[in-house]
Amino acid sequence: MIRSFAVLVLSVLFFCACAPKYQQVVTSQNIHHETVPDYSSLDYWAAHPAKHDPSDSIPQPIREEYSYDSTIDVFFIHPTTFIDQKDQRWNADMGDAALNRKTDFSTILFQASVFNEARVFAPRYRQANLKSYFTDDTSRAKEAFDLAYEDVKVAFEYYLEHFNNGHPIVIASHSQGSTHAVRLLREFFDQQPLSEKLIVAYVVGMNIPPDAFQQLKPCTDSISTGCFCGWRTFKRETEPFIQSRYKQSFVTNPLTWVTTDEYADAKLNKGGVLRNFNKIFPHVTDAQIHESILWSSKPKFPGAFLYTASNYHIGDINLFYLNIRANVQTRILHYKATRFAAYHQTNRIFHL
Repeated sequence: MIRSFAVLVLSVLFFCACAPKYQQVVTSQNIHHETVPDYSSLDYWAAHPAKHDPSDSIPQPIREEYSYDSTIDVFFIHPTTFIDQKDQRWNADMGDAALNRKTDFSTILFQASVFNEARVFAPRYRQANLKSYFTDDTSRAKEAFDLAYEDVKVAFEYYLEHFNNGHPIVIASHSQGSTHAVRLLREFFDQQPLSEKLIVAYVVGMNIPPDAFQQLKPCTDSISTGCFCGWRTFKRETEPFIQSRYKQSFVTNPLTWVTTDEYADAKLNKGGVLRNFNKIFPHVTDAQIHESILWSSKPKFPGAFLYTASNYHIGDINLFYLNIRANVQTRILHYKATRFAAYHQTNRIFHL
């Protein structure tokens, strides 16, 4: 457990060290401590179309390619940034300005920005402390996760009522965010009318058990919609210890978007975004599904010899940044084309 935590902390420092100097966003100080979030206030959103935030950032090499679609929404649930296991609290204080800045300039900048060719919504929430995943006090951990999820749920309900305006939706998440995303998908999309609005869900960095959903299915190619993708990345040939309740999982290859175990060469990797947000590393690593995880070779970038971890959890999204970004657009286009064709088919039948 201690070794896993050390690897996680070192990985965070390596992949997402600091914010680019050009970024001038200031985290709001107007959040009340230990209160139920008021999602009518932009202070309770780490990312929101109505304000400038780190999710709006675009890596310099691809800025000229940027194209914004205001008719598509992305609801992003950020991973754990409350990692101090010595802290007595089980849930984060939403009034902790330092923690909010850490969230904004790590996951929101380096992960949520993948999706910023659409409208990005990312709620702040009383995230569970990292220790909730490792403690023997499972009932206390469950309470911490339940509280965190309730905030996410309230935020999503507020988003649906006040911001969505009938837009198609992409759900995206990482790590603890994916713990909550599975519950959100089960409650709002699985066997629910809202599933018609789901373009795709990227549920990354946590296991997605075979019995997670009744109706929602894993995506099996690069264009399917109304489905989900997910993967957990480890160094090739690694056989990690995974707690039994997390062992089985659906896995997607983010270079080919299939669920079979064919090897995907690094040449298919359009580019990762690592420590330097404004630098793209093409062909940074390969990918291959191995049982319930994703295997990748050691990433290739300056200073890689210093990186000895075999768990690439912190890079689940960063290592495949441009591939995910491109795939979002592919699925959006396919979703629109499918709905357009269905609309005209319905009108044709109506007029016969």
